[in-house]
Amino acid sequence: MSDREAIIPPGMEAVYQDIRYAPAVRAGNTLYISGQIGRDEQMQLVEDKEAQFVQTFENLGKVLAAAGASFDDVVDVTSFHTDMRDLPLYMKVRDRYFTRNFPAWTAIGAAQLCGQPGYFLEVKATAVLPDRRTS
Repeated sequence: MSDREAIIPPGMEAVYQDIRYAPAVRAGNTLYISGQIGRDEQMQLVEDKEAQFVQTFENLGKVLAAAGASFDDVVDVTSFHTDMRDLPLYMKVRDRYFTRNFPAWTAIGAAQLCGQPGYFLEVKATAVLPDRRTS
């Protein structure tokens, strides 16, 4: 596919270089965002649950911004939870970021995320970007 671009926001270069995946890939006008987790720019896990959820959405926002998009452009979200009882907290945090143009959403329970203990949430998303030819 010739119209494909890896999106690598500042601070996420190690993900691409060391772990060998793109934080997002733009293909045409669609942005496929890899699962974001509550890890700071030093690649350290944020331990407080709510703070980890916030960091997850902040990371998602960084990827969107690097592609010239915003939360309003997101059309689909999949969230992975190590404890489905956290859904009310997840929705409280999520609603700070998605205030209109609500995306489709699927929530999935998972025994463990990132192959490591301590991660409570991972969020992947798909966004539709403005047509570059007309913007």
